[in-house]
Amino acid sequence: MTDSSAATSPKRRGRLADFIRENSEPIVADWVTFAQTRTPAADDMSKLALKDHVVELLAFIADDLETPQSKTEQVRKSRGLDDDSSEFMRSAAEIHAALRLADGFDIDQVVSEYRALRASVVKLWTHAEQERHPTDLEDITRFNEAVDQALAESVAEYTSKVEQSRDLFLGVLGHDLRNPIMAAQMGARMIISGAMANDQGKMISEHIAMAMGRATSILDDLLEVTRSAFNSELPLVPASGDMGALGSQLVEEMRTISGGSRIEITVTGDTRGTWDGPKVGQVFSNLIGNALDYSPRDGVVTVTIADQGDQVVVSVHNQGDPIPLDKQKTIFDSLTRGRHAGSDRAGTTHLGLGLFIARKITVAHGGTLSVESTAERGTTFHAVFPKQNGDHGVSGA
Repeated sequence: MTDSSAATSPKRRGRLADFIRENSEPIVADWVTFAQTRTPAADDMSKLALKDHVVELLAFIADDLETPQSKTEQVRKSRGLDDDSSEFMRSAAEIHAALRLADGFDIDQVVSEYRALRASVVKLWTHAEQERHPTDLEDITRFNEAVDQALAESVAEYTSKVEQSRDLFLGVLGHDLRNPIMAAQMGARMIISGAMANDQGKMISEHIAMAMGRATSILDDLLEVTRSAFNSELPLVPASGDMGALGSQLVEEMRTISGGSRIEITVTGDTRGTWDGPKVGQVFSNLIGNALDYSPRDGVVTVTIADQGDQVVVSVHNQGDPIPLDKQKTIFDSLTRGRHAGSDRAGTTHLGLGLFIARKITVAHGGTLSVESTAERGTTFHAVFPKQNGDHGVSGA
């Protein structure tokens, strides 16, 4: 008599690697059932979302089981000393960790997923119709080592992303917020001193209000970005505005904290368009602040805002030592530093976040941010903003 359930149960033919490939669907189904219990993170996740990269992980594990391995290599791997793991497995494990972090899974839930994946394979393997083989112990040992290896790589990636998020959070607090807070502080001191006409006091008061509004917007953006550790799209609230007027406002604000350095601005053509004004203000602040930091004490920072048909190009130029070519390739990465030119401007931090965030915002608008730097011409950053843009976003810089 034949049991109908047994007719559809996994069958075991050959080695464990073959079993994993032939029974990938029931293994994943069993694993998804467990993953959906990882609440609240999994409450709104579809089965398709839950299955991401698990199929790939299984395939790479199966390939790893078939890779020749010496006794020495087996011992090293069992002790977590194998640095030559599959590039593909590492990539799948790292992507899986990054996605889980973005979806709100904590590290315990990520570890539990690997435990469940191990349990699903072992359960189906041991209950399958089978004949015992001398290689079974070797297969299950290597399988456990491969899962442990993928788990270690996922945990390492998850931890790295959390640390990056923490660094970004602390860095922006000390970097992007510094300019508007310092501008407001300097303006308040000028008002308190009483050494200005009534009209000047009114203008300074308006600058303080705008600077504090921008600081609040930066905090809101910071929480959005760090929540997903660089993996979610940067939210935009586009509205009609004039890039030239926005740039002029930010130049006036930056002059109050420039330490006497000159900032000149030129606006040409029709610079009206649709963009997120507060975020574009961050781009101006970061590019001008960077130019001030790396300019000679008697240098001049030049800001140019030019109409170029369906886009507006913002250029910020300064003299000083050029950026080395090798640094130009990574200058927009987070937490990288350029060589300091000796600026004594108050609040100089050089955390390497300003250009990273400026590029992230520019790309989110569908634009580009680039740099040219030579000893003869100085350094110029070019930010290109389309005048009309849809719902853009970035998932990394």
